[in-house]
Amino acid sequence: MRRALPLLLPFALIACSPTTTPPDGASTPDAQSAAAALPDAAPADHTATLGAYHWRLVDARSGTGAAIDGLLAEGGEPLQLDFRDGGVQVRNACNRMSANVALDDDRMTVDQVISTLMACPDERLATLEREIGQRLPGTHRLAIAAGEPPRLTLQLDDGDVLTFDGAPTPATRYGSEGEQVFLEIAPERVACSHPLIPDQRCLQTREVRYDADGVRVPDDDAPWTPLYQEIEGFTHEDGVRNVARVQRFDLRDPPADAPAQAYVLDMVVESETVAR
Repeated sequence: MRRALPLLLPFALIACSPTTTPPDGASTPDAQSAAAALPDAAPADHTATLGAYHWRLVDARSGTGAAIDGLLAEGGEPLQLDFRDGGVQVRNACNRMSANVALDDDRMTVDQVISTLMACPDERLATLEREIGQRLPGTHRLAIAAGEPPRLTLQLDDGDVLTFDGAPTPATRYGSEGEQVFLEIAPERVACSHPLIPDQRCLQTREVRYDADGVRVPDDDAPWTPLYQEIEGFTHEDGVRNVARVQRFDLRDPPADAPAQAYVLDMVVESETVAR
């Protein structure tokens, strides 16, 4: 039975060029061998498993078994697929990319990819973006193998096989979806009394609020408070003020003298270098 996932929440993206269809569509013996190597998948609803992990590309092979170099270039983070809100988002390329997704047993249909259009001076990132943008749309055979880590395999209609390892999302690790908050992060750390780390210098933060139209509610007099833990995924630079969208998770049974919450970066929405 075809299960149409809810529509992907839009985030003001601009459509990319449609994917070109593979030439001829004829299968070679090598392509048939690559297809045969894909694990058999019993009919299942993979929605929950797909959403529980970040899927990081570990291998990419053409129908002839040759490595797809443009997807496997070394020197940075691998391509990552995140399935949520009824679609898939591509991370670690140059631009933010996304598409709506529908599942039908062991088939996954991906609509046309949409993307921001930032300039990309990094040739590796530009190549990753081009290669995945050409391959992601379409209907692919899907298999998920349990394990540590779990493994996602996609066989494309032209015989290409993409293999991803799963890393638990923060919601999976912390056992809840968490709470979305916006934090302004001061350009300088401040000395703070940490029960476990001597001479600790903490981030200074204050919560930021936006109205229904997405306009920031002025609150420049709100006090700064030290954050006694780091924000996972965020790198602080001295002299740079940021506003970050984060997920805040309550920790179950935290150790004594340890923070009761964890913060995970979703995205930096403002960044400004401040004169010292």
